[in-house]
This record gives sequence, structure tokens and C-alpha cells, in this order.
Amino acid sequence: MNNSLFAKEGYPFIAYSFGLTALLAVAAVRISAVLYFPFALSLVLTLFVLYFFRNPERVAPADKTAVVAPADGTVIVVEHVPTTPLGVEALKISIFMSVFSVHVNRNPFDGKVIDIFHHQGKFFDARDGRASCENERNGIVLEIAGGTRIAYVQIAGLVARRIISYPLIGNLLVRGERYGLIRFGSRVDVYLPTDVKALVKLGDKTVAGETVLARIS
Repeated sequence: MNNSLFAKEGYPFIAYSFGLTALLAVAAVRISAVLYFPFALSLVLTLFVLYFFRNPERVAPADKTAVVAPADGTVIVVEHVPTTPLGVEALKISIFMSVFSVHVNRNPFDGKVIDIFHHQGKFFDARDGRASCENERNGIVLEIAGGTRIAYVQIAGLVARRIISYPLIGNLLVRGERYGLIRFGSRVDVYLPTDVKALVKLGDKTVAGETVLARIS
């Protein structure tokens, strides 16, 4: 688990932006004051990159039945849907991440990875209803205690073009731990058994690894 201040996926972007800003600063001082403007723009970009790849500590709730949010963002879907990665009807909860959200994704529950799937696709706005089935996406099916299965899917958006997910089939995952990231705006869909009651509603703000979406007994 990465406990640094920034997600490791952001290190190249941070290095490049810092390097460019430093070069422009030197050039502005030694060559021409005209370069102070591009230096200022580069500095703003560097600060945004640092902000985007921040990796704050999170503490999962003590209640072991709690399904936690896999992403920071806004709840945009809470409904029962017939077609799901589980192959059966399920409760679907979707969280939209803007470019200003923390983009580190966290496991919603303890369990064993029994399936992973990746689909090439389009790049509709992540809030578009078509995103769940037509956009680029990567999903995990998790078997939890008692044989119950849940799924959660990272979905690329209009700007997001890079989904990162580290678990492999057979891995045992821990609730609230970091498992991946989506760069520059996107969403995560969570699929739960139909007998589970959602504890969030449309418009609610979520904190990855902490906000309780539902409880599975």
C-alpha cells in the first residue's frame, strides 16, 4: 500500500511539471522577462498536478459489515439494474469523480478476487448513462464471506483515458485499501446484492474508504 503524500502513478507527471517550471524560471531570469508568463502558467499546472495526485490517509469504519465507497466524488446512480457484471440483478451505486476529486480508488469490502475484466470502449462523459456499458472500463468481482459476490468497475470518462488497477485473480483484498486510480475525471460503479439497502442517495458526497454505501450482514 502506498502511504506517500502522492499517488505513485503521479510521480512522472510531478517530475515533468517541476522540471519544466524550473527551466522556465531560470530562462525568465537569465534570458527574458517575457518568459515569466509561461513560467507562471507552468507553476499553476504543477500545483494542479500535485493536487490531483494527492493520496490522503483514510480510515475504514470499524463495522465489518460496512461497504465503503471506492472513490471520492458524488453519487449519481442508486438503483436496481437487471444487467450487471455479476450476471444477476443487483443494486447499483455509481460515484462520479471530477478532476478535483482524489482519484485514488479503494476496495469497498474484504474478499477474494474471483474475476477481473477489461473492456475497450468509448469515452462518453462519465455521468452519461451509456458510460457503464459503452465506455472503457475495468472491473473486479469479489467473493466475500459466505460466498456472496459484489463487483466494482472503474470507468473512463470524457477526459480520463487511463485506468490503473493492481489486483490479480486470487488476491485477497482488504476493505479501504488502495487498489488503483483513474487519471483526470471518471466514475466507479458498485454492484451489490438486491437485498442490500443503500445508505446513500443521489447527490451525496463520498470519501473513498470511509463513506458507508451499504451494509452486508
